[in-house]
Amino acid sequence: MSSLPSAVVAHVTVWRGDMSAASRVLPEETAVVLTYDRVSFAVMMATPANLEDFALGFSLTERIIETPSDITSLEIVILPDGIDCRMSLTPLRRDALEARRRHIAGPAGCGLCGIDRLAEAVRPPAQVAACLRISAIDLSVVLARLPALQVLNRQTRAVHAAAFFTPVGDRMLVREDVGRHNALDKLVGAVTREGLKGDQGIVIMTSRVSIELIQKTAALGAGILAAVSVPTARAVQEAERAGITLIAVARDDGFEIFSHPKRIIEACAPCRSTG
Repeated sequence: MSSLPSAVVAHVTVWRGDMSAASRVLPEETAVVLTYDRVSFAVMMATPANLEDFALGFSLTERIIETPSDITSLEIVILPDGIDCRMSLTPLRRDALEARRRHIAGPAGCGLCGIDRLAEAVRPPAQVAACLRISAIDLSVVLARLPALQVLNRQTRAVHAAAFFTPVGDRMLVREDVGRHNALDKLVGAVTREGLKGDQGIVIMTSRVSIELIQKTAALGAGILAAVSVPTARAVQEAERAGITLIAVARDDGFEIFSHPKRIIEACAPCRSTG
């Protein structure tokens, strides 16, 4: 196989008092399917490096095998939609796996729950056409409000938060969970139960941004996703495709805009919806 890059350089627009161009190295993520005797077992979003180690370690920790010799062959195959870690098992382990085969969700922050095919992992995101815009200064003020609302994290320092800010009514819904995907799922439920629409607000995450978070934000219909940490290169591509304004590396002194920057206006102005 020819190797895939583990990181790429992205060109971004940085706001720290004013707008400027810059570049940033981003970690890559790729859909990786683990198959045993040509049957898919799980799909994970992972950095495309050391995949032989990943395949073996996963097989051991999930108790699919007892020793490395239970894998009779291992091949890493690059496919159009991702990478296949193709393994063959000894007859004994193959029979044992067939007896317990089930779809498994990846560890928090790594897997795509309930997905066992590459095509599902890289399905096209929903298209977002939200017209909400916000000034850079107003957004920085909103981001600064979130830590005080992270009740569980103040107690534990160990959970992620997902928030939904609506300029109309100056309201912020917050949900917390040990998994960033879980936190966002909870938030989507809360937004829906409150009778709000995704295009009315901004999603804020306290984590890095991966492809799953873009897909979930797109499903909600929110046009702006802001996060405190760095996105993966694939997340930036997905945000571009979905029509989402992706903001990341949000700090006290500003943030970086990775896609669809027109929803962020440089002039100091009240939050507003246009269109």
